[in-house]
Amino acid sequence: MTADAAPALLSVPEAPGAYRWYYADVVAGDTTAVFILMLGSLFSARYAARAAHGAAPLQHCAVNFALYRRGVRQQWVLSEYAGAQADGRSLRIGNSRLHYHPDGTVDFFVRERCAPFGPLTKAALTLRPEVPGLPPQTLVEGLSHRWTPLVPRARATFRLPLLGEVLEGVGYHDSNAGEVPLGTDLPGWTWARVHAPDATHVHYQLPAGQALWVSATSAGATLIRRQQPPSPFVRTGWGLAVPSALQAGPLRLAAPRLLESSPFYARLEASSGTAQALGEVADFRRFRSPLVRWMAHFRTRVERAA
Repeated sequence: MTADAAPALLSVPEAPGAYRWYYADVVAGDTTAVFILMLGSLFSARYAARAAHGAAPLQHCAVNFALYRRGVRQQWVLSEYAGAQADGRSLRIGNSRLHYHPDGTVDFFVRERCAPFGPLTKAALTLRPEVPGLPPQTLVEGLSHRWTPLVPRARATFRLPLLGEVLEGVGYHDSNAGEVPLGTDLPGWTWARVHAPDATHVHYQLPAGQALWVSATSAGATLIRRQQPPSPFVRTGWGLAVPSALQAGPLRLAAPRLLESSPFYARLEASSGTAQALGEVADFRRFRSPLVRWMAHFRTRVERAA
């Protein structure tokens, strides 16, 4: 990522139902972590219910952090706030923040309590890009959702100050944004990110057999669109269809394990030799169910101070 990518933070969503989130993940040995800062929280049942009555995205911001060891969740944060501060290079939600440095380095920092009533955790992630990113991509022509692969591959330093750990690994960073509530037009997707020793591949499987693939190597990042039928799938205990293998570009990793499972969302992980994959399945139509929204309350902390 170059320094001129930082002003994307100035584009704060304003319309009711609009959203923008900033995502990063890191894999370091047997540890995987995910950071997400959200303006107009996609996981917020409150925002989903209130957007129809004019609630603005900045009234429902959120911080999500998840830590996994050997495929088992160790920490989970989902804290919702009624505000955020953003400028050309920084975003702050509660005590957590994202910052873009002029040299392209990206810093995430989370200081939150685990949901719903857990202890305090702190985590920091520094990404040093190895490959330039790509401009915003419309996932499906005619729909508002845009995906920006800001840092497809990075050298990552991951710190857990309360545990006294500093880990080195491979990182990834992107942003997603849209003008209408998820599930209104784009029903969902299957996504996979696969790191190999010398390349990273990212794959979106979209409705009507559409697919999008980004390949990032030392030569740069390239994007390909094509028609591709969905991969074979199995169903979770919630009945959500998840792929039986995580595939991006030429890499296919079989037998992924579930890291997260809910009625509308699943996160999966797989590894094989020197390749590691992280994937997700999102069915936003299911999230529009009042029952599913009610269940989401129990995985969220609502914080009063922004």
